[in-house]
Amino acid sequence: MRPMRSFGGRGGGGLPSLETMASKLAVALVAGSVLYHLTKGGQGALLLLLPDYVFGSFFLWQPITYAFIESSPLGIIFGAIITWSIGGYLESIWGGKRLLMVALGVTALAGFITVLLAMLVPGATARAYTGGNVLTTVLWVAYGLSIGRGETNFWGIPLSGNALAGVGAGFVVLMAIIGPWQAQVPDLLALGMVFAYVRGANPRRLLLHFQHWRLQRQLKDRSKHLRVVPKNQSRPDRDQFLN
Repeated sequence: MRPMRSFGGRGGGGLPSLETMASKLAVALVAGSVLYHLTKGGQGALLLLLPDYVFGSFFLWQPITYAFIESSPLGIIFGAIITWSIGGYLESIWGGKRLLMVALGVTALAGFITVLLAMLVPGATARAYTGGNVLTTVLWVAYGLSIGRGETNFWGIPLSGNALAGVGAGFVVLMAIIGPWQAQVPDLLALGMVFAYVRGANPRRLLLHFQHWRLQRQLKDRSKHLRVVPKNQSRPDRDQFLN
């Protein structure tokens, strides 16, 4: 997949430099994955998302650390490339802080919701999750939706941005169908959240909608105490108020 926009914003064309947020996320993905595989027989397992232990054992860092772990060599390599290249394009139009908020924020929130599901619905989640695929899926779908009807390509095949986002979502849905579907719970949650965010359902807009709804409700409640005075109703003599 080759994004058809310039990346990074600092280095002109090509891939973003190592100073960008996208490159830092890619490096963190590689470093976290390598650290996990070197220590997975011991403390490294605590970097995964273990839904049954996040709140019970206070492993509250796991919804964040799992975002930087991939389980296979190909996953690490392609995950880093996707994060570096697609993340670089998104950073060029969003800025580094917003890229971090969307990429890591959506992935972490999907992790926390997965933990809540494990508490409320036994058997609805797997025992452990790696989240590098969740992070890259968020970036992939956000990239496609941000282009919309504009043209990009997927391995040399011309596609619209919306179609490319559909391909990314299709991978997740296909993996859920092949099963076990519980292994794709964070991915499915992240898909819904990133779609809603790119389409405009960001926290600021939701807050504005809530404030508008609350103001309308207050005005409606106040209007119940008002009465319309008929035109033919006699009025008191105004002159009595002049003295």
